Amino acid sequence: MSKLTELDAWLASRLPALLAEHRVPGASVAVYAGGEVVDRAAGVLNKGTGVEADVDSLFQIGSITKVWTTTLAMQLVDEGVLHLDDPVREHLPEFKLADEDAAARITVRQLMCHTSGFEGDIFTDTGRGDDCVEKLVATLGDVPQLFAPGEMFSYNNAAFCVLGRVIEVLRGKSFGDCLNDHLFTPLGLTHAAASPYEAIRFRAAIGHLSPKPDADPEPAGIWALTPSNAPAGSMLAMRPRDLVAFAAMHLKDGEGPDGTRVLSAESARAMRERVVELPDLGLMGDAWGLGWSLFDWPGGAVVGHDGGTIGQSSFLRVAPEHDVAVALLTNGGNPIPLYTEVVGHLLKELTGIELAQPPVPDPAAPRVDASRYVGDYASSVADIKVSQDADGRIWVERVPKGIFAELAGPEKTELVALNGDTLILAEPMQGMYLPHAFVGDDGTGRALYLHTGRADRRVSA
Repeated sequence: MSKLTELDAWLASRLPALLAEHRVPGASVAVYAGGEVVDRAAGVLNKGTGVEADVDSLFQIGSITKVWTTTLAMQLVDEGVLHLDDPVREHLPEFKLADEDAAARITVRQLMCHTSGFEGDIFTDTGRGDDCVEKLVATLGDVPQLFAPGEMFSYNNAAFCVLGRVIEVLRGKSFGDCLNDHLFTPLGLTHAAASPYEAIRFRAAIGHLSPKPDADPEPAGIWALTPSNAPAGSMLAMRPRDLVAFAAMHLKDGEGPDGTRVLSAESARAMRERVVELPDLGLMGDAWGLGWSLFDWPGGAVVGHDGGTIGQSSFLRVAPEHDVAVALLTNGGNPIPLYTEVVGHLLKELTGIELAQPPVPDPAAPRVDASRYVGDYASSVADIKVSQDADGRIWVERVPKGIFAELAGPEKTELVALNGDTLILAEPMQGMYLPHAFVGDDGTGRALYLHTGRADRRVSA
């Protein structure tokens, strides 16, 4: 029995039980190893209809799309019409931000690795037309700059919308058509959809949300985020087998399944090189390349990306030195422990690489002086207040704004000491204890940013 056959049997046996344990309505997994693929699915795509998940079902891949967007841009680099250190304005003269100097200096490379420095969560609905990305970029003129371009990492969805618009301009076609023509077709993908209008041809999952923290997840009221954010991950859906076919192209340094050169070897390798280091953020990675998140795990290096849309969570992990890729797509519940067990087991069995254990709070963690951390922080996504009570306990209160206010209410949770200026949730959210890193200095010794992947800037003491 081959290792893949053995793991296929393990998935068939374990996946249904794990979904029940973690209240995940449905999930699908694909494993690529040395040119072979196995896939398994379990559960339901929609608890409201009872339609069962199968291996050809489409799930949204969320922000894993950012690797696809970067790949489309790197194809243009290969063709010589785009360069990584081009200022964005060389291709989008109309690109404006609140900080004129920053807007003039931001480069294509900085868009790809989340170092452009402007506020990154702009989910304005600009309609359903092929011009929706163009219209979104036109709204960025009042978006504030959090830090100087290139200074640090802060996860930025809007930067990938700008990158998507650069691709549209240079190709002379919509982002969805770019995906179809330059990735779906050369990769031979048959179960991938750039929009709901294509996804409806297949069995497609809907996300599920829990109305209360301990309640069972229920079907979400809408299928997707705004089309204007398609290059960042609001639309793209596919079966896991097609996702690992994309990963396999990267493992082969840009060569497609029939030998077609989809991406140059130089560009494929450049995407996996370290560009910026991350604060201590747990599952998010240790560094970022061009599009890819980079993980330094026991046993070897891994690249990948996660995605989260409305009730759907996706995970892609790729081990370049072992020619292995694993994709897990889910539609609600507590996906993090499911990811830990499924992806962790598959990677270890195939490569010997072990997932870094996600950080957890220490019940005996000492109380710390939070004077450096307390205060108000803000972004377009939420207003955040960090406080310390008379007993020395530290609290973070998050009030969602915009589209996120429609999906969740205010939350107040406790933070405890983890490591240096990084604190961690005392209780899990969606199965994960999220680290909160306090970085920078406002000039008085207080942290300038609360970093949870995105750097939220201090707005008051």
